[in-house]
Amino acid sequence: MISVREFLIRARLDQRSLEAWISAGWLILPDKHGEPAFSEVDLARAQLIRDLREDLGVNDEGISVILHLLDQMHGLRRSMHEVLQVTRAGERRRAKSRTVRRARTRR
Repeated sequence: MISVREFLIRARLDQRSLEAWISAGWLILPDKHGEPAFSEVDLARAQLIRDLREDLGVNDEGISVILHLLDQMHGLRRSMHEVLQVTRAGERRRAKSRTVRRARTRR
């Protein structure tokens, strides 16, 4: 986990911007064992927000929309990954069952 101070340095943010982004819901400050800390994912998200604002000139409403869409996309990717795992597990069970049936009919 990354301390708030280290997060500010690595994300090249000031405290006021961080507080504004947390208030806007763009970042969530997790409280781990009584001490606030961020993850590498949070850092990447902060860098994306900074790039959208500074490099691309996206306004606050646009950033909110972009982050919402990205969150939805990542949620869909996780869901699709889970579906794929369940499908593959089912295929393996069916293949194993076919192998067992073939072995029994050969006796």
